[in-house]
Amino acid sequence: MKSPSLLNGEVLPTDDHTVYNIVEIFHSVQGEGYRSGIPHVFVRFGVCNLRCEWCDTNFDEYEQKTAAEIMDAVSEFACKNIIFTGGEPMLNDLWPLARLLKRQGYHLSVESNGTVAIPDGLLDWICISPKDQVYPNVSIKQRQGDELKCVYVGQPLSMYDDLKDGFTHLFLQPCYDEAASVEENGRGFSLTEAIVKEHPEWRLSLQTHKWMGIL
Repeated sequence: MKSPSLLNGEVLPTDDHTVYNIVEIFHSVQGEGYRSGIPHVFVRFGVCNLRCEWCDTNFDEYEQKTAAEIMDAVSEFACKNIIFTGGEPMLNDLWPLARLLKRQGYHLSVESNGTVAIPDGLLDWICISPKDQVYPNVSIKQRQGDELKCVYVGQPLSMYDDLKDGFTHLFLQPCYDEAASVEENGRGFSLTEAIVKEHPEWRLSLQTHKWMGIL
């Protein structure tokens, strides 16, 4: 159910004081998926309900910041695109922060593992990156969105047959292991490229920001 207070632009008195666990806030260019190449401010939340071996974020180390403090940090950048990422951002009640940001004209995106349902009207762009290829017993609650972005580690794409119809854009992304050799990562890239050629409804996503050496 959509929140009238967000849709009407009405900020609640308590919104400023809502506390979030924040790993970092930084301005960069989206390096992967459909919105690749577009500058964004990344708001990275602490805590995750999964622990994927390839994760490149230490989401156990974070600071508590109020929504007002997050707004102050975000406003330092000349950019109106926000990405909520993590960790798992949807473990938080994002309504207070979203109301404040939308009031200032920000476009709000999320990158989520899909294990928590996303309320209607909360966000402008939903990217779900399911991890059931590693956690087969984890239920994907968010089954609709703008972008389905799957990290490819050799899993059959048929596992997404019941999920992919809920998304506008389908992406397959090779698993990049920073601890692996160039040759090992290269084999993963080559395999993912071959799979995409066999399944043309999927597009290849590459983490170009890592190649560039930027956040």
